[in-house]
Amino acid sequence: MKRIGIIGAGPGGICAGIRLKQSGFTEFRIFEQAPAVGGTWWHNSYPGCACDVPSHLFSFSFAQRADWLQPYATQPEVQAYLEDCVTRFDLWPHIRLGVAVSAAHWDDASAEWRLQLANGEEFACDVLVSAVGLFNLPAWPDVTGLADFGGTVFHSARWNHAHPLEGRDVAVIGSAASAVQFVPCIAPLVRRLDLYQRTPNWIGPRDDHYTEEQLRRFREDPAAGPAEREMLWQWLNAIQTLDNPEVLAKTREACLRNLAQVEDPEIRRALTPDHPFGAKRGLVSSDWYPTFNRDNVQLVTDAIARITPDAVVTADGTGRAVDTIVLATGFDTSRFLSAIPVTGRGGCALDAAWSEGAEAYLGITVSGFPNLFMLYGPNTNNGSILFQIECQVEYLLRHVGRMARERLHWIDVKPEVQSAYNRQLQEDLAGKAVWQSGTRDYYRAPSGKIVTQWPHGMDRYRDMTQASDDDAYRIG
Repeated sequence: MKRIGIIGAGPGGICAGIRLKQSGFTEFRIFEQAPAVGGTWWHNSYPGCACDVPSHLFSFSFAQRADWLQPYATQPEVQAYLEDCVTRFDLWPHIRLGVAVSAAHWDDASAEWRLQLANGEEFACDVLVSAVGLFNLPAWPDVTGLADFGGTVFHSARWNHAHPLEGRDVAVIGSAASAVQFVPCIAPLVRRLDLYQRTPNWIGPRDDHYTEEQLRRFREDPAAGPAEREMLWQWLNAIQTLDNPEVLAKTREACLRNLAQVEDPEIRRALTPDHPFGAKRGLVSSDWYPTFNRDNVQLVTDAIARITPDAVVTADGTGRAVDTIVLATGFDTSRFLSAIPVTGRGGCALDAAWSEGAEAYLGITVSGFPNLFMLYGPNTNNGSILFQIECQVEYLLRHVGRMARERLHWIDVKPEVQSAYNRQLQEDLAGKAVWQSGTRDYYRAPSGKIVTQWPHGMDRYRDMTQASDDDAYRIG
């Protein structure tokens, strides 16, 4: 029986644990640094937090939930669903909460991974599964004086619920995914809100309500939920490739109609992107734009020069006094598993192997790091992430099953296979015109290499991960 270590108890770790157990692999442990399961869905508890993929695509195929309360599930709903999966599939005995993995080292002599835990313990396993995902390291901006600010500062991904915002003067730095969700929620509470925007985003309208008739149908008709899921899957699979000019044009038009809710023409112009739709992550919100019609909300587009103990100062010399700063500056999305020290064969460090940007075969395995499987790894971000994760977990099961059947100590993807796969992948990414527009995005490593995005449909990824590829690996 293979011993398996899993880093992270978010959607990836939970999916892996369930499917491993269902497949007869019971010798596994899931290490989660947080005091609860859920991963990013536990950490991100800011007001208004919700998924931006329709709810019916935000459950596992083997544990579909039909009775989501609204078309885009909120953070409490998603978190409750993930906790329910852990309980329903009896994963609690396999999970260690509040235990961070601080390093991982492959030992060639014993053909095993040795994990150093932050509590001083060591854990040895035959197979290592990384479920740390993409959105695990909040990105803090490099702004002069931020550390000297005399008020309260926190990141949206680590929301400070103990700090009341009623009557406060608040600066929000950043205007992308999280800000679009929480700013409309806090604007009515604060005395003044200054929103610092570097680049405007394309934001489409979001339908946040099911009718009572729809909810009743989802509850009472067992076929209604799966049918909704299938319809949404086909829709998302068709549009995510961003190469249909008609679809892109219609989506852009819908975003502009949404933007038209802003009454002031100058503010509306400042909120209008100058890059093509799809160049950056597309967002959905029906209450973001009306927020800029409020008297207590100001859009600031001048660059931030510095922060003083009581104000944010922009490049034009204007200082705006605030007592609270909320950083909506996203995540360091290029690190993946290299966010912790990981060494493979010959003591090679994963961050050194990825010096030009993270890459993996199918986004799952890395040459020179035997028996390592990543979930939501490099270049797998697109469409329904839970669907992508399921594809990766099934791939993991197939190869771990092979190791068990053939009594293999290790498998290691051939370097030429990984190189050929990534050459073709980067060619395909280069062919996406919207991703070559020069716009700043979170898709790239410092080298400029796109390391997060998958350029095709979910069906293509499913087919590639289901294809037999035993000959892609060296074995021992």
